[in-house]
Amino acid sequence: MPLDTTGEIPGPNRNVLGGRLESCSQDPMTGFTRNGCCDTGPGDVGSHTVCAVMTAEFLAHSRQRGNDLSTPRPEYGFAGLRPGDQWCLCATRWQEALVAGCAPRVVLKATNMAALLHCDLADLTAHA
Repeated sequence: MPLDTTGEIPGPNRNVLGGRLESCSQDPMTGFTRNGCCDTGPGDVGSHTVCAVMTAEFLAHSRQRGNDLSTPRPEYGFAGLRPGDQWCLCATRWQEALVAGCAPRVVLKATNMAALLHCDLADLTAHA
């Protein structure tokens, strides 16, 4: 879907295919607002919009880049992610992993179209 004249993608809660944004994961509970969806809004500076299926390779890459997603953080109610878990990633982190050759698989129907501000649809589709 094209950007409008303000640079915003029209239609909140739409996926990269143009349909209704589906849930990414309820267990573990994901999303910037922790509602299970890769919703976004003005406070989501990281654009947590790519629904991705975690792999050991990606989790190691993310840890090396300073974002440890696999270590439990009980003080935040975070059990840590394991391979196979689905999670709303920052679009720029997914793009970084793509360049590094370790981008995780993407769930297109649960990936917010706002991810297209940072990622190419062809790249996301190739990892679906």
